[in-house]
Formats: sequence, C-alpha cells, structure tokens
Amino acid sequence: MVRKLLAAFLPLLLLIAIPFWLRPREEVKGPAPAGADKLVIITAHNESIRHEYEQAFKRYYRERTGRDVELDFRAPGGTSDIMRYIADRYTAEFRHAFESDPANGEWTSAIAAGFADPRSDSDPSTPAEVRRARELFLKSDVGIGIDLMAGGGTFDQARNASRGYAVDGGLQQRHPEYFKEEIIPGSFGGDRLYDERGRFYGVVLSTFGICYNADRIAELSPPEPPRAWRDLGDGRFFNTLILADPTKSGSANKCFEIVIQQAMAESGGPDAGWVDGLNLLKRIFANARTLSDSAGRVVREVAAGNAAAGMAIDTYGFTEQEWNEFQFEGPPRFFYVAPEGGTAVSADPVQLLRGAPHREVAEVFLDFLLSEEGQKLHCFRTGTPDGPEHSALRRPAIRRDLYREEFRQYKSDPDYDPYKSGASFVYHAEWTGPYYNLLRTLLKCIMLEPQPELQRAWRAILDAGGPEKVPQAMAAFNRLPFSYQEAAEAARKIQPGAEWTAVDVAALCRAWSDEARRNYLEAEALARAGEGGERR
Repeated sequence: MVRKLLAAFLPLLLLIAIPFWLRPREEVKGPAPAGADKLVIITAHNESIRHEYEQAFKRYYRERTGRDVELDFRAPGGTSDIMRYIADRYTAEFRHAFESDPANGEWTSAIAAGFADPRSDSDPSTPAEVRRARELFLKSDVGIGIDLMAGGGTFDQARNASRGYAVDGGLQQRHPEYFKEEIIPGSFGGDRLYDERGRFYGVVLSTFGICYNADRIAELSPPEPPRAWRDLGDGRFFNTLILADPTKSGSANKCFEIVIQQAMAESGGPDAGWVDGLNLLKRIFANARTLSDSAGRVVREVAAGNAAAGMAIDTYGFTEQEWNEFQFEGPPRFFYVAPEGGTAVSADPVQLLRGAPHREVAEVFLDFLLSEEGQKLHCFRTGTPDGPEHSALRRPAIRRDLYREEFRQYKSDPDYDPYKSGASFVYHAEWTGPYYNLLRTLLKCIMLEPQPELQRAWRAILDAGGPEKVPQAMAAFNRLPFSYQEAAEAARKIQPGAEWTAVDVAALCRAWSDEARRNYLEAEALARAGEGGERR
C-alpha cells in the first residue's frame, strides 16, 4: 500500500519540487530602482540571450560600481533592418546638427549620400562640400540615442565602422591582456575577430552547418542524411528544405557566402567557383519549400518535421538538438552536423556607436562581455559557476583560454572547439568580402524574387531525368547576369551615388530579376521538350 501511495504522489511531488530546483540565483526582478544607470542596446539577439545578459550584467555592474543599471534592448528586426535603421537615424541626426549651424551652408543630396561614405575619404572627385561634411561628421559626437549594437556579424559592423557610425570602445587600452594571440587572436581562418581600431569586438565564435530531421530523411530516396553543402542541392530534397532570407538575416547571407567560398576553394579559384557556388545555391533555393525571415526559425521548423533539412548556425543547431533529446524518449530526431570540407569560423561582435548617450556604462558592458566571467555566461551550462540562469546559450567563447581542460566539466558542449572545427577551411576575404552586400542583392534578384519560376524549371529538369539528361535546359538554368570578373562593377552599380541614383539601382535589379525569369522559363520549356521526362 505504501509503495502504491508513493507511486501515485511521486509525480505531484516532482512537479512541486522542480521550480525550487530551477530557481535562479539572485535574479533581479521588476523595474530598475529610481536613479539607476541606463544602457541602450540594439540587437537581433533572441529573448534568452537578452535575459541572460541583463541578469548577469546587473550583478557585474553592481559589484564593480555599487550602482544599479537598467538595460533597454531595441529589437527592430533582423540585421538588415537594424543596419537600415542605424543609417537612417544617423542621416537624420547629422542633418539636424548640420543645418543648425548656418555656417555649414545648405544640406544637399550629395552631402546626404556622401557624409557616411568611406570612399569620400580618398576619392579625388569628391566635391569639396561633401568632403567637409564627412570631416564634420567624423569629428562630431552626433548620436542616435543608442549605445551599442550587439550581433549581426563582422561584415555589417565593419561597414558601420567605415561609415563612421561606430567608434573605438577602448577595450585594447583598458584590457590589453585580452588581445594576446593565445587569448583572442586578431584573426582566425582568414576572418577578423576584432577591429584593430576598436570599432568592433568579437564576443563569441560562430560556424555554420546543416540540420536535418531523421524522420523526414527516411522518407527520401535514398534515405541518406546530408553531409555537405552540395547535398542540399540534390534533387531528392526538392520541396523539403527551409532557408533564411539573406536580405533579412545577416547570418544567412554569411552562410551563403561560405558556400561560394568553398566552391571557389574546390574549383581552384574564384572565377569558376563563383559560377559553381551560385548555381549550387540556385538548386538549394529551388529545393526550398519555405523561406524564413529568421535564421532561428530554421532549426525549429526542421525539428518539428515541417522541413527535412536546412542551414543553421551552430548555437541554434546545438540548442535544438539538446531540446530534442530531452523532449523525446529514445533516439533524437533532430541532428546538427558540420559540413564536409569544413566551415568558416566567424565572430559575432559588439560595437560602441558614435554619440553613445551612456558611454561609461557601455564601456563596462564591453569589459564584461570579454571578461572571463562574461565569456562563461555564453558557453557554460545553467547552474554552473558564472553560467546562465534559465537557458544555456551554447555560444562558443571567443577567448581561447576558455577551452582549457579545467572548464570542460562546466560547458554545454565540452567537446566542441570552433578553433579546431573550422581549421580545415580558410576564408579568403579578398575573394568575396568586397561583394558581401552584392551577394545579398544578387540572391534576392535571381533566386528569391523569381523563385516560382526557379522551382518550376528545376522540377522540369528533375522530371526529365536530371541535369545530365537535358544539358541545354541546365545551361539556361545556370546562366548568371555577370561573371566574377564583372562583380566589382556590379557592386559599384548597386550603390547609389552622384551619377548613379537609387532609381538606376532599382532598374538594374529589376533587369537581373527579369533576365533570371526568362532563363528559368526557357529551361523549363527545354526540359519539358526533352526525352525521358516524366510529366507531373
């Protein structure tokens, strides 16, 4: 009888006990006290990261300053949305400051286009009034009411730095010991981990890989999980993938750039690899059943079985895999793997914005993020010393000393070291770095906007027996609007300037999309006319 009573009440007792076991330490709840210092951060980070940052930094700040602090997170959307918001706000604020002094003269469209253009610094054809406005801006303390930008990737934060929106956060001066090669190297795998002038600092490392649902893979023929980027372009994945929109997600655009980089490495150089990589991405986009505005949604959709596979950031992949193992009894259904051939390691950074209204607080936050304590927050398990309270962030620390043996027992992923996992892949910034923004626009024009035509063409080619059976159709499918050698000119033309307006840019992009549609319609017609095609 006693055993039966215990068996009956044990589940209830466990439910009552769980909240006490999981109760966080010293959580600061409710609104900040009156007179608390303030910090404003614009970010695309998810709610879990924002919560853990807030709780840990409040304790850190109080211990070091004796004061309370309130964190004000602004999340207007993905990285692309944030970049547009920052640019628009600085244009508006600098124009107000410029026009408030009559000695500056008239605000013109040339000044609006050139004051934040780094090309104005060295281009001898830059008008004198634009050069003077640029100098005024770089010497000013014009701000937008925001202290820090967190996340988004080094490319976008480097753009903010070159435009003058970001300034030196002073970490190298305050903590030179952080920036020794054995702690935080200046670069790794060809990518910068922090700006030498202090205008952005990598906080964690990210790699990109493939996630898949084992149940959905079992439905394919053959039922083999994807192991390399090229596998996702195979016809058996037609209408089963989920991808993030590179125009909304900076991490997605970085992932697609890595696919092209790997194709360049395998093809012996950038010319052939540009063609091979872009056409692999065409097939991958043609296999997509869903396009997401968020890179985080990719893993959730794959885990739920709404897609067979997708491209993911390591932190999202590992977190979802852990939850999947906890949620289901028996073998997990969701898996995250690093692609064969390696994947580039890149930093997820933070930067201090010009005119930060709470600069002193922002500097303490920068110190916190790169301190040993702040780094542990990102990669330790919940409940461990200096680990997170509610959610394991599973973000690999940028500090190499956090990969020492003594820390393995506390880490969420004790066997994962991105300094080793990405070592087989060398990112060549000179190959695609200058065309990062061009790539985002090009993918939109030739894959996103004409995706219905792209998918119909690929479906027709598969029905006809595959690319080898209808080479003429595949040739039309593979046409690109320009070669790698012409990419520099294309990159110049998607940036409005004095002689090339936004209307011209829109017309060029429309021409690329229209040409892509014609190519896909031709490819579909040729494939339908080919022999051996099964009509569906």
